[in-house]
Amino acid sequence: MGSFMEELWASIFTPGPTPTLLVAANATFAALQLVLFLLLLATSSIHFVVLSVLSASLWWSINWFARELAIAQAQAAEKEKNQPTELPAEDNNNEKRRSEASRKPPGALDSTESDTETESLVERKISAASAAAPQAPSTNTATAATLKLPVPQGVRKRPSVSGESSGYVSTDSEWEKVDDKATA
Repeated sequence: MGSFMEELWASIFTPGPTPTLLVAANATFAALQLVLFLLLLATSSIHFVVLSVLSASLWWSINWFARELAIAQAQAAEKEKNQPTELPAEDNNNEKRRSEASRKPPGALDSTESDTETESLVERKISAASAAAPQAPSTNTATAATLKLPVPQGVRKRPSVSGESSGYVSTDSEWEKVDDKATA
């Protein structure tokens, strides 16, 4: 039992449906079906029939998906096995694909200098725009300067919808208004 639990714990972190995980899922669904059946007998409620049908449908779909995924993986392994070995000239293309695959997703931090993902996205847009623009030696810094986002100079107050000119908006002031109306 201890080795099964260790294998189950390891299979959680393994991609794809592992045999240990499927055994645990099937045992869990079987126990759920048993509990739903016993509750149906005890209460005679139609709700347990509906829950049992839903549970059985989910149980079947999980096993179907696991079978289809195993078939797809077997076909991919067979296809990979039957492909001819690569020529040395294709190594450059493979290295390019690997480097593209290892790129960071959009929004990922590029360095420790940036505190937020948004800052790195803005920097990336600025560098992409300056790279796409026609480069002249004297306009390079001017292009980068014009692409910077404007920094708000002060806090702007949102216009009041209720016509109230007070800047203090909280639930407490709303309760005070209710209390004033109740005492009047």
